[in-house]
Amino acid sequence: MTVLTRKICMIGDFAVGKTSLVSRFVRSTFSSEYHTTIGVKVDSKLVHLSSGDDLKLILWDIAGNDALSTVEQTYLQGAAGFLLVADSTRRETLDSAIRLKQQADKLLSEKPFVLVLNKVDLDTRYDLPTERLAQLESGGWSQVRGSALSGEGVEQAFSKLGEKLAVIL
Repeated sequence: MTVLTRKICMIGDFAVGKTSLVSRFVRSTFSSEYHTTIGVKVDSKLVHLSSGDDLKLILWDIAGNDALSTVEQTYLQGAAGFLLVADSTRRETLDSAIRLKQQADKLLSEKPFVLVLNKVDLDTRYDLPTERLAQLESGGWSQVRGSALSGEGVEQAFSKLGEKLAVIL
């Protein structure tokens, strides 16, 4: 059995739940206390691929922002792909995600990614335009509805990205 290692970056606006998604995925935990990520936090987890191979994801949780600073651009270097995170209760975070993807594509030459629409457990506050999401999906954007709180879609998001990475390995 082969174990491959790939660097993955978590990018998205402030407070969209990047750190919480990583915590849920790696440790199966969730904290309702919000702590701003300063710089970058690095974690890892093994994902079992449908091919039978294992993929070790080195997860770089980059500080939230609606645009990548020079330092954050440096963190992206060497990434094999990324999870782009938007808060499903804040429409403007989808706009930020779109801008961040454009920046990441320039730096990484269009690496595999998955858009995670986080906080779907707050369904009464859902605020993302379904027509815009449909446009993005028809343009090739893989999307996963998820919740770091409940765990819904979290494994699916990371596994989907892992499978996309396996195709290009």
